Amino acid sequence: MAPVKKPVHGGDVYAASRELSCPLSTLIDFSASINPLGPSPKVWRAITEAHHLLPHYPDPASWDLRQALAARWHCVPEQVLVGNGSMELIYAFPQALKIHHLVLVQPTFSEYAASMARAGGRVTSVCADRDEQYALPIDRLFRLLERPPKGARTIDAILLCNPNSPTGQACGADDVMRLARAAQRRGVWLIVDETFADYCPERSILPLASAFSRVVVLRSLTKFYGLPGLRVGYAVAAPTVVQLLRRELPPWSVNAMGQVAALAALHDTAHAKKSLQFVLKERARMAKELAGLPGCALFPAHANFLFMELPHGWHGGKLTEQLRREGLLIRDCSSVPGANRRSIRIAVRSRENNDRLLKSLSRVLSESRS
Repeated sequence: MAPVKKPVHGGDVYAASRELSCPLSTLIDFSASINPLGPSPKVWRAITEAHHLLPHYPDPASWDLRQALAARWHCVPEQVLVGNGSMELIYAFPQALKIHHLVLVQPTFSEYAASMARAGGRVTSVCADRDEQYALPIDRLFRLLERPPKGARTIDAILLCNPNSPTGQACGADDVMRLARAAQRRGVWLIVDETFADYCPERSILPLASAFSRVVVLRSLTKFYGLPGLRVGYAVAAPTVVQLLRRELPPWSVNAMGQVAALAALHDTAHAKKSLQFVLKERARMAKELAGLPGCALFPAHANFLFMELPHGWHGGKLTEQLRREGLLIRDCSSVPGANRRSIRIAVRSRENNDRLLKSLSRVLSESRS
């Protein structure tokens, strides 16, 4: 097997700080899609008040947090597994669920394929069509399950990122449920990564996931709740599936402050509502401005970021480097399978930060035309 190229992610402000010889505080990171309003004020208070937990190991069961998540999704704690970010759970799936052949929709998050490569498994890609604005091809996935090609190797699982990263496209809950029923009939796992579903809750199947024995829904507390530095994610599935996944996790993988912060964030519904309203309004404003840039193509967005293509003749990597020198970090998607060399992704941040990026982006693209 050929060596797997290490995935490149956004959010590495530390490397940018070293490279540019500037403090972290001077960088504006549009490459990681984190809540622009930051964590709830209740998170800061909860962490401060939990200092007495530092001399102790964290709760290996994440009991209080699992209780809160179970109450949120109207299931039992035995159906919830908390991990060190959703990444830890992604890497547990192949071994825990005995997945040897995974189907992915491309372009999508690179770690899904990386986790399979690490486990020695195989990935089949179903590419979303650029001419259809990268809409998730649910019908093609459904047909693949119902009528697999003759001689094709057995599919063990389908992983669907909904809303998808980096494209921002999402399909409706009814379509995902149709796929879930088909997967259940065929004995195939359906893993739905809903990391960004807080921005379009009507498209989530999480409230219904526990009714299926072959469905796992993955969520993150990193993006919407603004906790990337504490690494907390979770999965909701049938109790027997949760047990299989738990066996693959190391003990004490979720630290005490992460558990405390996540619990406080979940309880602050006012901050969550404010965050959602802000992102939806600011995303629409940014989308209008970006769509007006000559030669650029913008795609539908259901998350807290925007996926776009630069004018012909541009390369995502070139623009990323130019803006980086100004302390503006965006996500270069030119090397993402299924995208093209002009593709970039931009997170929604504060209005002030967004205006600075829009101004710089307009200037750089205008200079190239002249």
